[in-house]
Amino acid sequence: MIRTYNLQTFAPKAPKARVCRASARRSIVGVPDTRPGGRPVKRYLTALQTSNMGALHNDIEKVLYTEEAIAQAVNKLGKQLSADYAGKRPLILGTLCGAFIFMADLVRSIEPVPADLDMDFLRISSYVGTQSSGDSTMAMQSRLPVKGRHVLVVEDIVDTGRTLKSLTSSLQQQGVASVKIVTLLNKQARRTIDIQADYVGIQCPDEFVVGYGLDFEHKYRSLPYIGVLHPKCYELS
Repeated sequence: MIRTYNLQTFAPKAPKARVCRASARRSIVGVPDTRPGGRPVKRYLTALQTSNMGALHNDIEKVLYTEEAIAQAVNKLGKQLSADYAGKRPLILGTLCGAFIFMADLVRSIEPVPADLDMDFLRISSYVGTQSSGDSTMAMQSRLPVKGRHVLVVEDIVDTGRTLKSLTSSLQQQGVASVKIVTLLNKQARRTIDIQADYVGIQCPDEFVVGYGLDFEHKYRSLPYIGVLHPKCYELS
């Protein structure tokens, strides 16, 4: 079940409401500050809306996944990968730019770390505006040899599947020992190609989502949560 949050419900009830800055930096919607001596912060998003990123937060129609929910999903994936790739010298390839935050958190959650784990990034693009164009462009190949390696492709979101189909086919032609897909979000409703991610963090509804690395026209990547972008932001784009 996907829990959504209406941003209008986070308006302060009284002008004297106090905001814990440390809790605001934790960027967890509706999650209390549980540190010793900390006070519950139930209106954290209001604090963020008045911060330097306030304009970005105001463009979000609703929050789908809080930072806490994302962290739980990432940690679960890290444990699975640690067990499945022990002794396999995995090569983790993240797709730029959307997956860079997810990959940074993911590799740090892979514990214990498989011996000789390597990582690199690929720049791939298939989005024009709010829709996946279906035509992927690989502007960068891995700087590390992939032949004979067990490759994990890290994606922020799997949409139509066309980009991943092209990428996995290219890697197989280069002689990898295996190639599997790790994605934070899986948008199954948009799939047009018969391809599935091997490791999925969260099942995503058919909404245009931004935050935690995902963008619209190079904005919103820095949001600490994943939310639905308000249509007013792209209807005239």
